[in-house]
Amino acid sequence: MKKTLLTNIPNGIPSELEQFITGARIYDSSCSPEARVYYIDKDNGYYLKTSAKNTLEKEAKMTDYFYKKDLGTEVLHYISNTSDWLLTAKVIGEDCTHDTYTSDPIRLCDTIASELRKLHELDFSDCPVKNRIKDYLSLAETNYKNGTYDKSNFPDSFGYRSADDAIAVLNEGKNALKSDTLIHGDYCLPNIILDNWKLSKFIDLGNGGVGDRHIDIFWGIWTLWFNLKTYKYSSRFLDAYGRDKIDTNILKVVAAAEVFG
Repeated sequence: MKKTLLTNIPNGIPSELEQFITGARIYDSSCSPEARVYYIDKDNGYYLKTSAKNTLEKEAKMTDYFYKKDLGTEVLHYISNTSDWLLTAKVIGEDCTHDTYTSDPIRLCDTIASELRKLHELDFSDCPVKNRIKDYLSLAETNYKNGTYDKSNFPDSFGYRSADDAIAVLNEGKNALKSDTLIHGDYCLPNIILDNWKLSKFIDLGNGGVGDRHIDIFWGIWTLWFNLKTYKYSSRFLDAYGRDKIDTNILKVVAAAEVFG
């Protein structure tokens, strides 16, 4: 994860968080336009994420839920005032975009596939986000109506010629999507932290909850294509995960939803 040293402390940080900032070096490690992420180099390290008001509430809940399952980092503060602020403890290890892991793509592919299957086998009866599919479909349908459609970041094998083609596939197949599995929701290499090839923690859990496993499987295929710049590991990922639980027709439905953001 790239970090850029800042000369000024970001404005607007709540007073409750000042003790974590004082005397620390602050780095910008953001990778998304929707939120800013700061690394605080103090004690054992902290990450501070800020975004628009009420946008980090689910992430705080799901991060805490994964923490209780020893799969996520500790939530130290969640504050919602004029903006949302989420402070978490630093996780031991490096994310899967680190050279240690991308330099051995076969092992990386097999590792993230097997860890995903383990996640999907967990009990989710006490999960605080019970029906991720409802929000997932609502967002896709709203973005379609608003004209939001971008397939540029998706492999050709999942592409659709137009927004109308994609929404037709989504409408026909959306009832096949089930909220019956604990999912990460954004299962990409930067969000999987390994420590010497062993799973340390998952991060960026704002899209997690009880949903359909094919959403995570889609993103697992996508991230290998996007981060390794090749399609060659897609089939291997499906094999390593276990094709007994995969329906390629449902993957096409997920792809149709994802082009709407």
